[in-house]
Amino acid sequence: MGLVQRVIEESGIPTIGISIVRQYTETVKPPRSIFLKWPFGHPLGEPFNVAQQRAVLRKAFDALFSIQVPGEIVDVPWKWKRETYHDENADPRGSVDTSCRGTGA
Repeated sequence: MGLVQRVIEESGIPTIGISIVRQYTETVKPPRSIFLKWPFGHPLGEPFNVAQQRAVLRKAFDALFSIQVPGEIVDVPWKWKRETYHDENADPRGSVDTSCRGTGA
């Protein structure tokens, strides 16, 4: 994704990446990104959890405008609360701590 971001940015359009694998993000060095320590395949959060997904997008847009150094990665401290995310019987709505939402933090 970082390679595509750089090409888009060369056209004058700012970009932000949402990463769940920090090692890859550090290697590719996209112009700007946020990092969430969440399970693979869930960069925006849990399925059907609209509030959580919006919180991630808000955090990404906040970072888009606040990051001043090219290649900076903003660590989002939210914890993935549902331990059994592979459990077929688990509630798909789950939860995540989005207490930072709306604070600009």
